[in-house]
Formats: sequence, C-alpha cells, structure tokens
Amino acid sequence: MMHKVSLVVVLGALTIVGVGCDSDSGLTPVIVAPTSHLGRGINLGNKLEAPSEGEWGAPVEAWMLTTIERGRFATVRIPTRWSAHAAAVPPYAIDAAFLDRVTWVVDQALSAGLMVVLNMHHYQEIFADPHGQRDRFLAVWQQIATHFRDYPDSLVFEVLNEPNTNLTPELWNAFLLDALAVIRQSNPDRYVMLGTGEWGGIGAMQRLQLPDDDRLIFTFHYYSPFEFTHQGAEWVSGSDAWLGTTWGTSQDRAAVQRDFDTVAAWAVQHDITVFMGEFGAYSRAAMDDRLAWTTFVRSEAERRGFSWAYWEFDAGFGAYRNGQWNELHEALIP
Repeated sequence: MMHKVSLVVVLGALTIVGVGCDSDSGLTPVIVAPTSHLGRGINLGNKLEAPSEGEWGAPVEAWMLTTIERGRFATVRIPTRWSAHAAAVPPYAIDAAFLDRVTWVVDQALSAGLMVVLNMHHYQEIFADPHGQRDRFLAVWQQIATHFRDYPDSLVFEVLNEPNTNLTPELWNAFLLDALAVIRQSNPDRYVMLGTGEWGGIGAMQRLQLPDDDRLIFTFHYYSPFEFTHQGAEWVSGSDAWLGTTWGTSQDRAAVQRDFDTVAAWAVQHDITVFMGEFGAYSRAAMDDRLAWTTFVRSEAERRGFSWAYWEFDAGFGAYRNGQWNELHEALIP
C-alpha cells in the first residue's frame, strides 16, 4: 500500500497517532490510517449512472471537469451504470458508443489534471440475482479492464458500488476475488478499490475479506445519521417525516468520531488506505446544518488520513449550482 504513518503509539489494541480534542466531548483518540494518494474529490453524480445519460440531470460536459480541478479537487469519481449498456447474453458486449462516451469523460478528467475513480454503479440485476449475473459481471469487467489497460496510474478501478440485498457480504467476498483476478489479467499494477456489502457502509466492514494484493484501496460511504442526510429525499420512502431534522450536538459529533475511529483502526490492522467514496446531506436539510455536518465529516476524515469524494457535483446534494460553487465548497475545500 502507498501509505504514511508517523509518531505511532500503541494504546491497548489500537494504533493511535495523536489525540484530537472536541470542545464539547473532550479528548478523543484519533486513529490514523495509512494515507491514500487520492486526496479530496467529488462525484460526477446523476450522470453516467442514470438509466441513460441526461435522464437525471445535465449530461457531462468538458467544462465540468476543468471546473472541478479549478475548484481545487484532486480526484473525480465517475459513477457508471455499465449494466444498462451491456448485452444480456454472452459475450455480454458493452455498447461501443457508451464505451466511447465513458472513455471521453475519463480522458477529459485526466486532461484536466484530475485523478479518476471509475466504478460499476447501480448494477441492480446482480443484487437481485448474483449467481445468474456472475458471468456477465466478470465479462463486463474484463472488457473495461482491457480497454483501459494502458491508462496511467491516475485511473483507479472501483469494482462495484454498494453491494446489497442478495449479494450478501459473504457472497461479495467471493465475487470481488473473482473480479480482481479478471482485472489483474490486463492491469497487474493498477490500484483497485473495494467496498463493503450491505450498501457500502461500515456495518459490514468486519465481514469484508481482503484479497492478498498490495495495490488495493478500501472505500466506504457515509450518510449517518440517515434521517438527517436523506430527509425529504424523494427516492426514500417515508423521508418526508424526517424533514426538520437537525444536526450538530456534541453527541452527533461524537458518533462521527466513533465511526471513523472504527474505520481507521480496521485500516491500520489491515494496512490499507481509505477512500470515503460518498458522503453528503440532501438539499432539503437546512443549509446551516448541512454545512456543519459536511465540515465536520470532512475534517474528521482528513484527521484520520482518509481521502474522500463528496456526493456530488451539481444535483440534489450539489456543491456547484447555478453556474458557481455554493457554500458547501468552502466546507469541503476550506
């Protein structure tokens, strides 16, 4: 792993690097994970992972990538719904026009000076029928990996976004091992990102079995507390009842610190770098609370050595609206 660890003191079973102080909750241990090279990033969300590009918002344009780089982000994560553009029968060929489109977006990002995380997003069929979709999943990855095999190390592959439902954490351990083997056939040295089952959060982290590979990055998503971050979200049943939920008490902050200490301790134990691939609070929460949550989550992640990518650029969680960066940009890039 590419990592930096300094001033290590062992306290009990955890590796502690320094001690953080929260003004309300007192001294809090800060476990520092090996440091990733991806830095601060943002998701190009609601674009290539829509059923068809443009269905959930504006399609990708070149200016978006240069704007992200000029906004002092180092990385862009590109969620991509490959399953909507690959044949349902062998050899499961990816539609050539869609592959060209994704390639153009990746090229624009790299040309802008950004690092890129390219993933497989919203593969709903594999969550419903893992065994029935296994060969298709691996065949699509074989095509992606072969197509991008000569790209620089600044392109990272993320195997699958938020495994869930019938793709259980235990089954996911087997699938990710198979996918990594397929990727390594054409990309022996590329960094590959792996997340957890049960929707990519930290709940299934202890059940994730990491392959023996020294070019891996661990990713998790953070939307806690969900009733705050997704209040009023139209795609979440019952979320209107959460409208008005606030955030910012000492107990709220302590919960984030406990969660991140757990992730960092696990990462130190497994000597793996960490990328918080998604975090954000939806636009129907009060902006002051969104700013407080975003600032705290971002800063606590950085204190523990996590790279991150905010969800997302210019849609319902967006930090860029109406032709300019909004207040969230300062919370992310102070």
